[in-house]
This record gives sequence, C-alpha cells and structure tokens, in this order.
Amino acid sequence: MNGLAAKPTDEVRIRRSGRLGHLTLNRPAVLNALTPGMVAQMLAAITTWEVESGISAILIDGAGERGFCAGGDVRMLHASGRRRDGLAQRFWHDEYVLDALIARCTRPVIGIMSGIVIGAGLGLTGHASHRIVTEDLRLSMPEVGIGLIPDVGATWLLSRAPGECGTYLGLTGASVGVGDAIALGLADLFIPSAQVPRLVQRLTASESDIDAGGIGDILTSYAETPNTASLMDRRALIDRCFGFDSLEEIVAALAREDDAWAGTVLALLRTRSPTSLKISLAALRAARELSSLEDCLRLEFRLVCRILDGHDFYEGVRAVVIDKDRTPRWKPDRIEDVSPEIVQAYLDLRDAPEVAFIARPADAAPAE
Repeated sequence: MNGLAAKPTDEVRIRRSGRLGHLTLNRPAVLNALTPGMVAQMLAAITTWEVESGISAILIDGAGERGFCAGGDVRMLHASGRRRDGLAQRFWHDEYVLDALIARCTRPVIGIMSGIVIGAGLGLTGHASHRIVTEDLRLSMPEVGIGLIPDVGATWLLSRAPGECGTYLGLTGASVGVGDAIALGLADLFIPSAQVPRLVQRLTASESDIDAGGIGDILTSYAETPNTASLMDRRALIDRCFGFDSLEEIVAALAREDDAWAGTVLALLRTRSPTSLKISLAALRAARELSSLEDCLRLEFRLVCRILDGHDFYEGVRAVVIDKDRTPRWKPDRIEDVSPEIVQAYLDLRDAPEVAFIARPADAAPAE
C-alpha cells in the first residue's frame, strides 16, 4: 500500500530545539484531529530524528487549551469510504506505522496528554516511552459509538490493563481521568499543566545528550501524585461483568447487578453498534494472545478495512458527527442478531490487507 506524501503544512509544527525534536499538533479549532498530511509529516520527522546524532529525545504535544487530539478526521474517513478511493485505508495504514514507529523509536519519545485525548491521540502518546498526563485529561476510545473498533494499538493496551477494565473502556467508550489512566497502564506520570512549559524549557536547554534514564529523572522531578483512580473502586464489579467472551453474557451479568452504575453502563452499551461491540470484544480477546503491538495493529487494520465495506461506520458518523441527531440506525440493531458467523467473517484473515511497518534502523544508536 502506497504511503501518504509528506507535504509541508502548518497542521504540525515541527522544530528542533537544542537536542529536542518537538512535534506539536496544530489544528486547535478541531481539537487537533489527525489528517493524512499530519501523519505523513510526523512519520518523516521521526524517521529522520531517530538516526540524527544531535537529537536526544522527541516530544509530542498539541496546540490549544481544550485537548491534545480528538482522534482521526472521521469526516475524511467517511467521505473516502463512500468514494471508495482508498484514502481511508492509506490513512489508517500510515497512522498505524507511525504508532509502531513511536513505540519502537531508538530515541526516548515523550507524549503529553492534556485535555481531550480520543482515539488517534492515544495512538500517538500511549505507545511512547514516557507518557505524561495533565490534570484536565479526559481519555477515551469511543469508536464503538460510530461503528468502528478501538484501534491505533488500543487492543494491545486495553487487553493488558488490570482485570477487565480495558474491556470495559473498549466496549463502552467511557472516558477516564489522570488517576485511572495511570492505574490502567495508559500513562506513566502526572505533571500539572503549569509545569509543562518549564519541563519543555529544561529539555531544550540541555547542550549534552540525555539518555532515557536521564529523561526519566527530569520528568519525575516535575511529577506529582495523581488523584484517586476512581474506576479502580469498581474493579470487582467490572471484572465480574466484563470477564466473559460473549457480549450476551456481559449484558446478562450487568442486568443481574443490583447497582445503579451497572444499569447506566448497560444502557450505554445498548446505544453502541452491536456489530462493533462484538467485533471489538473478539479483537480484545485475540489481542491477549498476540505477542506484539505490531501484531495487534495488523489485526486492527484488517478489521477497519473490512468495516468500510459495511453499514454501521457510515451511519455512526452520520448520526454523531454530520447530522448530530445522536440516533444511529444500526444494522443489525440488536446484539443477538449479530451471529458468530458475522463476527468470524470480519476476523477471517485470508486475503486480508497487511501493514508494512518501518524496519528499525540496524545502525541507529543513542547519540554519543
């Protein structure tokens, strides 16, 4: 699959400050929603910086005060899928290549998650070597609400979260704050937003190389104790209800609970695409058995490409993003009507598209 051309735009601010390579998503009016051009520019920059001896670390953040990234540009994906022009598939392909590159980068990568972080935003930061969150974080993977699945390597992250909390997040699309993000293994350190400019200044002021350990020490010096992980208070209930391999059993378990929160979760599930719910659950369970982030991204890519041939993605984007009537008409519209055969057809890997990941430079080593 052909990659996206890297055309210079102002959608990503790319600069080198001292020994720091700095990428800033720069579409604040749309919460820095990710476009093909942004992906291409970041791929080009990180690929260059990974082997450049003058770069000690790479930092990724977002412009504006409302959030780091509200996900991919779903209007573009929706239009491309309708046109069947292949742009959506190319975008996902290169986005996943970028996510894997960030995870395997030979330089420390620092991701700053502030405000709203949705979908693609987690892909850019959740696989970084150093994952920072600020006090206003609202992190979610709400893809099932528009007929998609948790992707950008979320199946890798969520399937390895404590107990069934990752299953809960992937199937409901619920958002979490600072304490839960760290407790779930989606972030590492809490640094107040007021301290972030000082942190960046310190990173850029260094004239000598800083290894990953040194970067970690600098970040820790600005970190504070996060707030309580509130989701962990419901860990036993979540594990009890979401520990099944079938959606019908999960729904039945929630219905049995004499708990108002469980009732709210059940009502939320019933608003999601039944097909997406079942495919997502199958993908999350499969991810537990996969041995690498790349394997999970391969699975996700095959699934999202096949979802473009269906109905629910287009209906979900119409209802949530385009018309905003919030009343999607799913097909099928009942969980029990999504048969195992339907799910298996999505998971069938024969003749499935592949992701061509960038090989890690064999001769790349931390700068001397």
